[in-house]
Amino acid sequence: MIWRFGLFDSTFEPLLPTHWALLVALGLPLLLGMLAALFPPKRAWPVVLASVPVLASGLMLLSAYDQAGLLRWHWDIAGVQLSLRLNGLSVLLLLMTQVIGVAAALYTPGYLRLSETGPLARWLWPLMGVVLSALSLIWLATDLLTLYAGLELMGLAAVGMLMLSGKVAALVAGMRYLLLALMGSLTYLLGVALILGHWGRLDLQGLAEVVEHGPVAWFAAALVGAGLALKAALFPLHAWLTPVHENAWTPVSALHAALVIKASLFILLQLWSILLPDTFYAPRVIAWLGLLAIVWGGLLAWRTDSLKTLVASSTVGQLGYLMVAFPLLLGPDIAPLTRALAWEGFWLQLMGHAFAKAAMFMAAGNLILATGESTLKGLAGTSRRLPLSLLVFGIASITLMGLPPSSGFTAKWLLLQAMVLSQQWWAVAALLIGTLLTAAYIFRLFRYCFDETAPRHCYQPLAPGMDLIALTLALIAFALGLLAHFPLELMHGGSP
Repeated sequence: MIWRFGLFDSTFEPLLPTHWALLVALGLPLLLGMLAALFPPKRAWPVVLASVPVLASGLMLLSAYDQAGLLRWHWDIAGVQLSLRLNGLSVLLLLMTQVIGVAAALYTPGYLRLSETGPLARWLWPLMGVVLSALSLIWLATDLLTLYAGLELMGLAAVGMLMLSGKVAALVAGMRYLLLALMGSLTYLLGVALILGHWGRLDLQGLAEVVEHGPVAWFAAALVGAGLALKAALFPLHAWLTPVHENAWTPVSALHAALVIKASLFILLQLWSILLPDTFYAPRVIAWLGLLAIVWGGLLAWRTDSLKTLVASSTVGQLGYLMVAFPLLLGPDIAPLTRALAWEGFWLQLMGHAFAKAAMFMAAGNLILATGESTLKGLAGTSRRLPLSLLVFGIASITLMGLPPSSGFTAKWLLLQAMVLSQQWWAVAALLIGTLLTAAYIFRLFRYCFDETAPRHCYQPLAPGMDLIALTLALIAFALGLLAHFPLELMHGGSP
């Protein structure tokens, strides 16, 4: 079903309930964030009330897709065509963004009350709203101009959030992140300019019809890929990731690791599927870098003594699983069944990691906030007083390790099936190595936390609900494995 709106040239069609749901999903997080900056919520209940229409809009769009199938919206603005699309994959990513965004917003009032955040804390709300609105726009956009607008809004707001603590280390890390993000944006724009200049199309559907595979497509794919890989912290362009998380507030880290870096990966896969379909070398290079990412990220997390560095470094390794799947999604001579399995496993792994990583950062933040310690050795003996925080961390770790019956296990099982069918044994080895390394650094943390001989700490009580919010996200990641058939059936509407 397609709706068209003409600006400056013709009249609007009446807004249907689906249109209102779309406007709420895209614009309400931003408006609520601006309102919260004027009247910062001290408790969670105003956030609960504000979250109801946001979540309702996502459910309405899910219902509309279930009833009508693929939905498209087109705008003609002064001769420039902008378009949005709602398919099975985009509605899943939209719901994922809304749930994690609401969880981070509910977590924030308690965190800000207990932390020394300073006068800049009120600006977290509008920046969070910009990030959530921009992410929703990215999941739905089908033209390069809208994708770029969403990417830049999200990136600049993410930089602002990461620098809000005002610490010197945070400002240095944030400025480095800003410069690298701008470099990635410039590289991406050069690729888009090359695409527009050569083929004259910005819409993805039209571009797929006219693109000619050759040096221009390869060079454009290289520019776009380099820029987006830098923004997504794909190995080896990940060096900025750990410092920004080391100094960021907990809800900011949860949003960034769970959602922000995934958006660039989403755009990269979309554009490469158009510019580099059935290409051997480029996806294989990404996959080999993914293998190195799994090993390097796991080793960094295993050797560090900082809890936040452990969680941030594990993100590098977990992204490696997604990189390893690129030859199965874009490579030549891949059977349809194998490609379908890899497609399902890729997106299930991305969603499971998003929920688990947000929960893990919140659990880590709770441990640091309650004890005042940020090192693994400093957390020795915390199992006596903070069992729920450790339980959340453990449940999220089950997903990251890929143990049954979590979403990590189901996603890796689907990816392993695709790898075995395509006889990519090196990729099978990469997944197994990653699982062992993940277990190594997770159990290293628990070895300290369950040390009964450690001296007792003075603990700061956590705000009500902080552990429960993180537990909810961890359980969602766990339950996605048991109920994987629901998102997988819905996702088939988004397969290439």
